[in-house]
Amino acid sequence: MTESLHVLNPLVTQVMTGAADAFAVDVVALRKEFRRKAPRGASGPRRRVVAALDGISFTMARGETVAILGQNGSGKSTLVRLLSTLLLPDGGSARVFGHDVQRSSRAVRRLVNRVSVEASFFKKMSAVENLSYAARFYGMSPATTRAAIPHILAKVSFPTNRRGEPMENLSRGMQQKVALARALLTAPVLLLLDEPTTGLDPRSKLEVQEFIKEMRREHDATILLCTHDLAEAEVLAGRVGIIDRGRLLRLEPVESLRAAYGARTLEEAFFAATGRTFADDTEDAALDDDLDDERGVFG
Repeated sequence: MTESLHVLNPLVTQVMTGAADAFAVDVVALRKEFRRKAPRGASGPRRRVVAALDGISFTMARGETVAILGQNGSGKSTLVRLLSTLLLPDGGSARVFGHDVQRSSRAVRRLVNRVSVEASFFKKMSAVENLSYAARFYGMSPATTRAAIPHILAKVSFPTNRRGEPMENLSRGMQQKVALARALLTAPVLLLLDEPTTGLDPRSKLEVQEFIKEMRREHDATILLCTHDLAEAEVLAGRVGIIDRGRLLRLEPVESLRAAYGARTLEEAFFAATGRTFADDTEDAALDDDLDDERGVFG
């Protein structure tokens, strides 16, 4: 089934048969700024400029899974939105399989799909109807859609008896499963996952993680996972990055990260790198609220 989906997208076929040594993702000094309201009672300007991404650089090889660890507001979601062309950078560059995210946004969108913690849907429509709409949007035929949707929903363990219910009647965890199914429906060559298992019960979480492994193993997908789940990052990713206040501090295999900081665990390494734990509050989390306006239908 996945092969037939690729045939529908000549650009995907070109990528799949292209040079294996080309970078899937190439980010150079990428920067994004937002204007925030100053805290109540603070002196100075009522709004201030905050760098959500502060000149980060990294590359990803085709077929690689990379996890980016960071607290809420650290810049993870901004990175995903830039790579998926939902935001424009304020500096630097990013390329997806050679296509510039700013100058060739249409080509990038055909290669990428995204799952976020706050996915958007047509709330009055059912899971099947939302997936059918997405399939048509990406150019899938009705016949392929009818075969693909039940297969994908089964893969993410979505209950058969709930597939016709309006999305507004479903729990957040069940909506997240539909978001995963929607992203995987078109067999993207770059899958951007922003807290993909948030809101899922432990069993569903493990099932989704297994499906993510399958996407890489069987379909040659390149996966960028942004998360604050340390165990998930360690299980799924070949390399793990630490992002803090918009800066990518390190990006290495887990063993190398531990060794670099003399840490026994990934959590200890994160604390050594940032001086903070995931339990710490951060005022930068308010940046998440500044991004609501750009969340679209395929959020």
